Amino acid sequence: MTQASVKNQQFNIVAVAQAGRLQYEAVLLAASLRATNPDFAGRLFIAVPQNGPLWNGDPMIYDTGILGLLADFGAEVVSFETKLFGSTYPYGNKIECLAALPDEPFLFVDTDTIFTGPLDTVGFDFMRPSASMKREGTWPVLELYGPGYNQIWKSLYDRFGLDFETSLDTSQPDEYWQRYLYFNAGWFFYQSPKVFGQRFAEYAQVIRDDAPRELVCQPLNPWLDQVALPLAIHSLGGGRPGPELAGLDGDVTCHWRTLPLFYARESDAAVAVLEQVLAPNQVKKVLKEYLPFKKMVYQGKGAEVRAMFDRTDLPRKEQMIRNRIKREGLWVR
Repeated sequence: MTQASVKNQQFNIVAVAQAGRLQYEAVLLAASLRATNPDFAGRLFIAVPQNGPLWNGDPMIYDTGILGLLADFGAEVVSFETKLFGSTYPYGNKIECLAALPDEPFLFVDTDTIFTGPLDTVGFDFMRPSASMKREGTWPVLELYGPGYNQIWKSLYDRFGLDFETSLDTSQPDEYWQRYLYFNAGWFFYQSPKVFGQRFAEYAQVIRDDAPRELVCQPLNPWLDQVALPLAIHSLGGGRPGPELAGLDGDVTCHWRTLPLFYARESDAAVAVLEQVLAPNQVKKVLKEYLPFKKMVYQGKGAEVRAMFDRTDLPRKEQMIRNRIKREGLWVR
């Protein structure tokens, strides 16, 4: 398959939502896709878990205002059954939702994502899965006298019969976290959600229930999805994203996470898209019910946060940004 045919390949987009915060974020995601990619040829799925015994509260979306806006922006709400995770690990939704999709090439994005540019500039190769590198060295957490990065990661590759050596970035030093294949699960893609979802679920369930002994002291909540993800990607012939995917977490998508952080550090172009798509009255009427949108966007507090920081000289650590915003009484989530 040539690079041109890869780039022209049609694919679907999926994000997970449920009642509460994620339903408001889903509207913003859908609105931004429509605004920046009006000719997107695929389908946008908002996957919602069905209520069931693994949920403490009903996760389904019933708000007619939310559902109406999602429909207006071309999103299709699909439900999926929760069999493995639920309330104890809601991040598992991004694993289980894949079973509800048509078996066509897909891009998963976290709901706290906006589209800021044309997707046809991204060089997807759906036969080679990849995922976001917008991450920090959050896992594993090394213990004094405990196993190191090599032992921990190799035990997982061995557990699933995978080649550990070919997953390494040998330009990075031994026992440095970036040497090891590790992603943010904020976006990932593949040619088959059925195959990817089954592999992702299998690995996550084994790690949760029958992990190698090297993981005995390791926290898996909330990191389980990000532990299983590189193993699933490597097993399917994928790896780190190349420059052809730079638009993701770049000029094409923005994983904003929280609105105070978004206003503190993201680009002027991303801020312009967000404020443009949230401005129409029919959108404002529904989304102002969500406090972060109300305070940061509609009451203008985001502009105050933005004025506090120089995007060309941000504090090195995210926690420093968070602490400064909190000291000014402008943190909201």
